[in-house]
Amino acid sequence: MADYETLRTMMVDTQVRPSDVTKFPVIDAMLSVPREDYVPDDKRDTAYIDDNVDLGGGRVMLEPRTMGKMLDTLDIQPNEVVMDLGCGLGYSTALLARLAEFVVAVEEDEDRVAEAQANLSSHDVDNAAVVQGSLTAGAPKQGPYDVIVLQGAAEHVPEPLIDQLKDGGRMAVLFSDGALGTMRIGYKLDGAITWRMAFNAGAPVVPGFERHQAFTL
Repeated sequence: MADYETLRTMMVDTQVRPSDVTKFPVIDAMLSVPREDYVPDDKRDTAYIDDNVDLGGGRVMLEPRTMGKMLDTLDIQPNEVVMDLGCGLGYSTALLARLAEFVVAVEEDEDRVAEAQANLSSHDVDNAAVVQGSLTAGAPKQGPYDVIVLQGAAEHVPEPLIDQLKDGGRMAVLFSDGALGTMRIGYKLDGAITWRMAFNAGAPVVPGFERHQAFTL
């Protein structure tokens, strides 16, 4: 049987810390949350590899380096409310819940919503809720949010999501450009959002976040 606690420590020591992830709350969260419990049963032994974990349906759990650097860059505070778009089976939400006051996670598939909520409940994550809905529509009833994160890549960000970000809030999105992607942090001020490059990473584009090509003759 795999020693997941040892694998978790190795993940942090060999993948996360060397990637300039320095904030203690992020390191502590990644050392504490059992990543193997938030993947499909047949993927448990690959939960700690330095790569994205395939969740099916074009969706992944972001690799530890990408997840850690994203959380470190966002610098989430204990009094902030976060929307986690595409939480998968709940891993990202469990991490965010250790940093924020409350997390609203959004998933589209009813079974995945139920599984993610069950996973979170089994680990006593009581400051998060998983709601069913379109990822591109978000969860406006529970907003606005201090922070919004997308678990995967995007070619564009739908306007309704930006509308759900508080003025002064920030959004982390991995923008896809072919095989290479760029994690950018968007800062909203006076209703407009300004994007700043954070680091390079790669992940599949989340269904619904593709860039729509204009029709030409």
